[in-house]
Amino acid sequence: MAETIELRQLTTINELQQVQQLEEAVWNMKPIPIHQTLTAVKNGGIMVGAYQGEKLIGFSYGFAGFQNGRTYLCSHMLGIDEGLRGQGIGALLKEAQKQAAIDKGYKVITWTYDPLESVNAFLNLSKLKAICSTYIENCYGDMEDSLNQGLASDRFQVEWWIQSSHVAERNMDDAAAAKRIPYELTAAGQPKLVNVDASLLIEQEAWLIPIPKHFQEIKKDHLELALDWRLKTRRIFQTLFNKGYAAVKVVKTADEPVHYYLVKKRDTLPLESEDQK
Repeated sequence: MAETIELRQLTTINELQQVQQLEEAVWNMKPIPIHQTLTAVKNGGIMVGAYQGEKLIGFSYGFAGFQNGRTYLCSHMLGIDEGLRGQGIGALLKEAQKQAAIDKGYKVITWTYDPLESVNAFLNLSKLKAICSTYIENCYGDMEDSLNQGLASDRFQVEWWIQSSHVAERNMDDAAAAKRIPYELTAAGQPKLVNVDASLLIEQEAWLIPIPKHFQEIKKDHLELALDWRLKTRRIFQTLFNKGYAAVKVVKTADEPVHYYLVKKRDTLPLESEDQK
């Protein structure tokens, strides 16, 4: 990147208008009304912007959440200028959001993403070290934007325990002993998850669950195969999460068409701030 990126919290009407313009460019949908975002950032919400010079090139938006006696930051949107994606701006925005949330007293940030999107998965779990043990079927209903059209909007709801040892310490998890769920290749050379009776998944210390490296390409050219991935992984993750497991990282591969989620028992993770909620 030719210019230095400046990160700052956005609180003015003019700044939030810039966010609206970027929203429309990223998703081609009507943006969130300013009266909502302005009220949110005045009442515990956080809007972080990334600037190159005077141009807003990315933002993250979160608002205050409350459930079961605890507060958290609900991270609702993260958008980046199309021409600047893949340059680490998303990670910078999340880290700035994390620090702002700590300054406001939050211990947890939560958000959703499509579990079959491997780039988002790697950022959220491996880089940021969020975890997931909640799977939501068709979370947002039928969506018509280009990334989501044609499939149920299933989502992982992740938890980022921003003041825990799990996030602060270097994670040296060894996936070698994890039980691997296999896949096969179709006649077109695309990965396809084998049929697995999720109800028969036995207790293991850890599991490796494959997902395609390039899910959007599969969805574009092989929609039935994309649906197959959606339904099979849905059953597997729901079963394991109900048994007390959590997805904790993404294991990348160099010579396979898939990456793998590493899934471990949630109660083995150092989330000590859970006890302080």
